[in-house]
Amino acid sequence: MTRINDRIRAPKVRVVTSDGQQLGVMSSREALAKAQSLGLDLVEIAGQVDPPVCKIVDYGKYKYEQAKLKKQKSKSATRMKEVKFRVGTGQHDYNIKLGRAETFLEGNHKCRFVLQFRGRENAHKDLGFVVLNRIIEDLKTMAQVDQPPRLNGRAVAMILSPLPAHQRKRKFHLFHGELMEEDDFEDEENHDADLDDEVPDEVPDEVPDEVSEAIEAPDNTQP
Repeated sequence: MTRINDRIRAPKVRVVTSDGQQLGVMSSREALAKAQSLGLDLVEIAGQVDPPVCKIVDYGKYKYEQAKLKKQKSKSATRMKEVKFRVGTGQHDYNIKLGRAETFLEGNHKCRFVLQFRGRENAHKDLGFVVLNRIIEDLKTMAQVDQPPRLNGRAVAMILSPLPAHQRKRKFHLFHGELMEEDDFEDEENHDADLDDEVPDEVPDEVPDEVSEAIEAPDNTQP
């Protein structure tokens, strides 16, 4: 929860203005008085540092801008999708999985491909590399290799990232697992991709630029 004005409990805070000017460290009471004299609010933007960083702004406008920024980041965030294979994956399922992978890549998401071994398949792990290298070749018009195939215990995995949008060309236009002709694909209505295998990346919270600048700025208020 964001603390504002008299809800800010720290005895001392580091203050910045809405345009990024550093006012230095002062008591919370003094900082609040400064904000009120300008007809604005004192907003705690980094309570985890010592002393906390507070910004003098119009809280309503600040809240709106933060919500808008969060929405924009959410839309543009790249997520990691996962597509799983087996040594014995048939052509029908292979087509469906690569069609799904192309949909992920078309949405600017990275794809992690995992081929798992079971039982006697562990004696033929080289076949896993054969399958993943085939995937690289089949998706070369949509993706590039971020992390080449690597053996990890009972699985082989790799990561592909999408090519720039203007370079992408889909190959696996699917209809019940069968490859479609280009003309048929254009007539087909958009269908929902199966997202059961979605594994989103964990994205750490970012520290606002003004917080980093405030923390690094020398304290000119000390004698």
